[in-house]
Amino acid sequence: MINSNKKILLSEEKKKLIPKPVWKIFKTFASKGYEIYLVGGGVRTVLGGDKSHDCDLTTNASPEVIQGLFDDSFYDNQFGTVGIPVRSGKKEEVYEITTYRTEEGYADRRHPDRVRWGESLEEDLKRRELTFNAIVIGPALTKKTPGKPSEWDGKSLEMIDLFGGQKDFKDKLVRTVGDPNQRFAEDALRMIRAIRFAAQLGFIIEGQTLAAIQNNAALIQQISAERIRDELFKILGSNYPYEGYVFLRNSGLAQKILPEVENCFDVQQKSPGRHHIHDVGVHSLLSMKLVPSKDPLVRLATLLHDVGKPATRQVEESGLVTFHNHEIISTSIAYNVGKRLRLSKKQLKKLTTLVRWHQFTVNERQSDKAIRRFIRRVGKENLEAMLALRVGDRLGGGARETSWRLERFKKRLTEVQKQPFTVKDLKINGHEIMEFLKINPGPLVGKILAGLFTEVEKGKLENQREALLKKAKEINSSIFNQEEERKK
Repeated sequence: MINSNKKILLSEEKKKLIPKPVWKIFKTFASKGYEIYLVGGGVRTVLGGDKSHDCDLTTNASPEVIQGLFDDSFYDNQFGTVGIPVRSGKKEEVYEITTYRTEEGYADRRHPDRVRWGESLEEDLKRRELTFNAIVIGPALTKKTPGKPSEWDGKSLEMIDLFGGQKDFKDKLVRTVGDPNQRFAEDALRMIRAIRFAAQLGFIIEGQTLAAIQNNAALIQQISAERIRDELFKILGSNYPYEGYVFLRNSGLAQKILPEVENCFDVQQKSPGRHHIHDVGVHSLLSMKLVPSKDPLVRLATLLHDVGKPATRQVEESGLVTFHNHEIISTSIAYNVGKRLRLSKKQLKKLTTLVRWHQFTVNERQSDKAIRRFIRRVGKENLEAMLALRVGDRLGGGARETSWRLERFKKRLTEVQKQPFTVKDLKINGHEIMEFLKINPGPLVGKILAGLFTEVEKGKLENQREALLKKAKEINSSIFNQEEERKK
């Protein structure tokens, strides 16, 4: 039986933050005498004063009972989670409802060896890793008749907080439920999850919890690369990626997850004629903090863009510090990091492209051909990300956000992209040429298209249909005459 001092009736203002589909679920369970509570992210948003989303629930009803209450439900996994499709406005979501459970043994430092259904809410909440994730909201049930199930008035909701999660949330603290060393020894991923929540919420990590992460940091190596990648990306994509990475460093996890970045700290860059004021590691971290992109992959590329500098550092007689071809070494290292984190082929391509070409030249004397070459190397789809990385690189090095040369370069990128980049960008295609010139499919069509593209690329021919057809006739005649000469 949970003490009444651990229960707080929810205010009318807070109740308005609970979505209508959750109220319907509360009613369905309460009408059958079952306990049902909102838990996790849905509660955190209510605590923060926002409308609840990411709605997960927990109950004393078995999976079979849950499915009996909802015709369109589906059994999600072996841990007693049932999915309930719901519609909120125009959006369709799946709410997950999990039966109370207890867990025993974590031989692989990730998954419980044994899972059994719990008999009480308290049992279920004890297994959760963080105090503010162990708060629940649900119907305030009352027993009106001895021997009969509890009843609900359909209006009263209560918040149950067994471990001081509300105070921690108010104080902006990330703290484990119970002994942090035990929590992290059970599931090593909880260490990086704790830091992820700190980065997402702008919280700090409570002292004993941080000390426990430091003591158990080596256990993270037993966690799959995919799970580490997912949590790392959530940190990098959060509102406080810089602070999140500082926590990773201070906890010792960064050395296990991204040792290549850690090797950059204390590698000095300051020298005569150089604008850098920070060592390579601090510069990279500040660049990631200041890059104007929320894409975690772009932030990762920014973090990795100079990881080749420790291997290429040279000091000339004049005292000048150089890092010749560091971008090439950085690309190789970034590729290995991406493979280790199990990035998709598309993600890996983008990551290495951004790192490889981050040293691109910005010069007012660059020709259109040089600009087109840069766009082809980077890819049109990556231009925005590349420019964001450059801004982060500048700011992280103590320079201004932009310069007149960079602004002019951006305009040139826009102007040059209006021109054709490939044969496919021409205003006519092979079928039109065959129809216009009355020729059959074959290599001749390709030669004519290539000739047209060359003329357009040089600026000698407008990319307009009539002009292209007229020129195609000339090219065709020229090719015909050349063939006739060869026959003679």
